[in-house]
Amino acid sequence: MEVAAEGKEAIIRVQSLSQSPLSKVPPQYIQPPHTRPIFPSHPPQTQHIPTIDLFGFDPIHIHSTRDSIARASRDWGAFHVTNHGVPASLLHHIRHAGLSFFNDLSMPDKLRYSCSPGAAASEGYGSRMLVNHDDADQVLDWRDYFDHHTFPLSRRNPNKWPEFPSGYRETVASYGDEMKNLAQKLMALISESLGLRPSCIEDTAGELYQNITISYYPPCPQPELTLGLQSHSDMGFITLLIQDQVGGLQVLRNYGGDSESWVTVEPLEDAILVILGDQTEIITNGKYKSCVHRAITNPDRARLSVATFHDPAKTVRISPASELIDESSPAKYRGVVYGDFVKSWYTKGPEGKRNIDALLLES
Repeated sequence: MEVAAEGKEAIIRVQSLSQSPLSKVPPQYIQPPHTRPIFPSHPPQTQHIPTIDLFGFDPIHIHSTRDSIARASRDWGAFHVTNHGVPASLLHHIRHAGLSFFNDLSMPDKLRYSCSPGAAASEGYGSRMLVNHDDADQVLDWRDYFDHHTFPLSRRNPNKWPEFPSGYRETVASYGDEMKNLAQKLMALISESLGLRPSCIEDTAGELYQNITISYYPPCPQPELTLGLQSHSDMGFITLLIQDQVGGLQVLRNYGGDSESWVTVEPLEDAILVILGDQTEIITNGKYKSCVHRAITNPDRARLSVATFHDPAKTVRISPASELIDESSPAKYRGVVYGDFVKSWYTKGPEGKRNIDALLLES
């Protein structure tokens, strides 16, 4: 079994575990009872995440599109978009490139691209999201991934990305360009939907940072005990995600108070899932909520997703937009330097939304 040395211990790639004669999940991947997924035997869910037709950003439809985004951002913090302008062929190519890396390269070849040990969000091939390697109680995700740094362009170094399959590096670069363009348009609509200037969110970023993470979730012998990705909200502004047809992504729908349930995001071909992050919740002063989500596993089929994160510079201080604060609507969150927020997220762990909840002001 192939392993990679990360930190003080050798980390076994989840794909290697899955390919071994394994009938039980190793204990470090077993979730505590209260976070384990429940696989119901009752009929399929009736709740579905909103789908918004962007009509190619046609000005004729812009008002209804903005209203739909406002409702979805308020009620869900996530929504699918169609007619978004990103070529369907590019969505196919990025999924194909990711699958080829994980399925067609030998493990020694994959390990040549391993992440730097002990560093948060380091570029390359990895399995472990958090950086606290000394925590014996840390439960690991049933997932391998490859993280690419794509914006600003000063961070983009395709030589750190795989050469196989042919065109991999060009595909990732083109995909990053298209996703940034779409993210900028969506952030403008989100800002406008609250009466803010279109550039409000992006101006706050300082300089927009983008990472593309291709996640591979191998088959799991005991999916009822594991999670492919633990419950969390994303740190930054906005995440754009595509998945294959296997499915396994779930979002937490809050119905008010303590009433909430997990809703499976059914794969929608050629659609892109928009997930609002914690910094968007802060800027909108809680009018729009970041979306808590997780990934579940299955015993039969590997699953792949591609998440593109858009974040502020780490030196920027994020606070609620002044236009949204008055006597009747005081600030709900204290400001935070984004780099400090990231450090907390990666060292303490997400545990749902505990990092943004720590910024809540007394009401």
